[in-house]
Amino acid sequence: MSKLNIGIILGSTRQGRLSPQVGEWVKSIADQRGDANYEIVDIADYKLPLLGEADASEQAAAWNAKLASLDGFVFIVQEYNHSITGALKNALDYAREAWNNKAAGIVSYGSVGGARAAEHLRGILGELSVADVRIHAALSLFTDFENGTVFKPADLHLTNVNGMLDQVLAWSGALKTLRQ
Repeated sequence: MSKLNIGIILGSTRQGRLSPQVGEWVKSIADQRGDANYEIVDIADYKLPLLGEADASEQAAAWNAKLASLDGFVFIVQEYNHSITGALKNALDYAREAWNNKAAGIVSYGSVGGARAAEHLRGILGELSVADVRIHAALSLFTDFENGTVFKPADLHLTNVNGMLDQVLAWSGALKTLRQ
């Protein structure tokens, strides 16, 4: 069986965002495993306008094609006002079938580890027929980011990231049979 393709989705588009640092950290851990093809998928690259406000057929087609090429996802989710970013919600809404019957893991961060954003994301993923896995890494802005800007994760998060990746791969492989 060929290796699964897993997208590490950066869930923020704002200037000065921390998600690229977290995403690269997750990808470095994942790449060491050698068990799947992992890639960073930055929603900022797709320049999706607010859904329904402009013709975005070209951007939407590119976004859906990228998602369709992936077997599973790891969402890098930052907490904004107890939820996910508007940019991530917008990107989720731009696709439907491309999400269906795939698995997702979550790496969140915020003042309480991004737990509230992760819980909101889980509800949305359920509606999109994405199976979110149980294990999730929750990073603290206070202990895992130096001066709130430089990502320096505690070693204890490695266990959760690897456990989450194990579950994402198991579920992604199982769900791929539904899409064939």
